[in-house]
Amino acid sequence: MLAVVSYAALLMNILKNDAAFDHALEGLRRGDFSLLDSLFQNNGDRPPQIVEWVEQGRFREHDQELAEALTCACFNGRTEVAEYLLKRGIAPSGGARTGLDAIHWAANRGQLKAVQLLIRQRVPLESRSMYGGTALGTAVWSAINEPRADHQAIIEKLLGAGARVQEAGYPTGRADIDELLRRYGAS
Repeated sequence: MLAVVSYAALLMNILKNDAAFDHALEGLRRGDFSLLDSLFQNNGDRPPQIVEWVEQGRFREHDQELAEALTCACFNGRTEVAEYLLKRGIAPSGGARTGLDAIHWAANRGQLKAVQLLIRQRVPLESRSMYGGTALGTAVWSAINEPRADHQAIIEKLLGAGARVQEAGYPTGRADIDELLRRYGAS
């Protein structure tokens, strides 16, 4: 009887895991990045669920969703997972099904460490979001309209990495941001 109970429990666990994976794929396609954040967090001594699924080969036929996973990791500031995915060969721009790619979301959400990681990976800085903005334009817009603690540092990192200052929408109306942009040649 014990073997039957163990087998049934194992089967239920597999089915639960399959349903969770399918739910995650749908969430990545929809851009439900906030809702998916728990899948990118460490589970005690276990790696994040997303990493386990990659290791199990579950994303083998889901390249687009895996690219979205990088974008999701950057959106949520899960740089360990982002770094893991980049080492697995995911392009630093990630997925852009939401209209913004990894660098746009990291800049928008004030995720300084994610921005720095993507810059080190030579992410294209002048890619355009669905709104027509670059990473720098997104960071400046976000600093004004949805301010977060690290926006100023993100703007400076992007400029230092070679982002075109003309994409910032100068003057912005914010003295601190305008001063920073002027230091990089805005006029």
